[in-house]
Amino acid sequence: MRRADRLFRIVEYLKARQQAVTADRLADELEVSARTIYRDIADLTSSNVPIVGEAGVGYTLDRHYTVRPLIFDLEELDALALGAQMVDSWGDREIARSARRAIDKITAILPDTLRTEILQTALFSPPSQAKVPISIDFSALRRAIRTHNKVQFHYRALNNKKTQRIVRPLCLAFFGPVWLFAGWCESRNDFRNFRLDRMSRLRITDQTFIDEAGKRLIDYKRRQA
Repeated sequence: MRRADRLFRIVEYLKARQQAVTADRLADELEVSARTIYRDIADLTSSNVPIVGEAGVGYTLDRHYTVRPLIFDLEELDALALGAQMVDSWGDREIARSARRAIDKITAILPDTLRTEILQTALFSPPSQAKVPISIDFSALRRAIRTHNKVQFHYRALNNKKTQRIVRPLCLAFFGPVWLFAGWCESRNDFRNFRLDRMSRLRITDQTFIDEAGKRLIDYKRRQA
C-alpha cells in the first residue's frame, strides 16, 4: 500500500469509529508496524488533521472533519459487489433491497472504467436451496436491536422443548446457512443464542431498555471470547 493511501486509510478508519483506536489495532489493519503508525499519526496531525490521542491510549478523529470523496480500488469494488450479493441471497428482503440501492448509488458516481468493473464482476453469491426458512419478521427484529425494544417470542429448542422468552436484543450473526440471534434473556437472566428458524410468534414490545453493565453487547462479546 502506498504511503498516501495508508494515510487516507487511517483517517477513514478513525472517522468510521466513535471509540479510540490504538496504534496496534491500526497496525494490524494496515499490516505495518506500530512505529509506522506513530509516524503517520504525527504527519497527519502536522498537516492539521484533527486527530486527538496519544500512544498507549488510542486515537480519535474530530467528528466534524470531512474526508475527501470516496475513491475505490478494484479489490474494494469486488468486495462490495460480492458482499451486496451475499446480503441479497441470505438476508431479509428489506436489507437486500438496501444492499442493491447502495451498489446503485456507488455505481452512479464511479468513473466509466470502474463502473464497468463493478458491473462485470466475476464473483457471485447466487441463491441457495440450503437457505433455512425463517417465519418471523427478520426486519422487525433488526430494528428492535437498533431501537433497544425488548422482544417476546416462542422458541423451539433442538430437543423440541418449547418456551416463551423475553429478550433484550443485542445482535444477529450469520453462520451459513443459519442466522443466530443473541441477547440478554430475562427469562434465564443470562445471555442466550437463538436460531431464527426456531423462533415463532415474535412480538416487538413497547418496553425499551438501556445498556447495563454485564448485559451489553460488549459484555456478550467478551463472554464469547
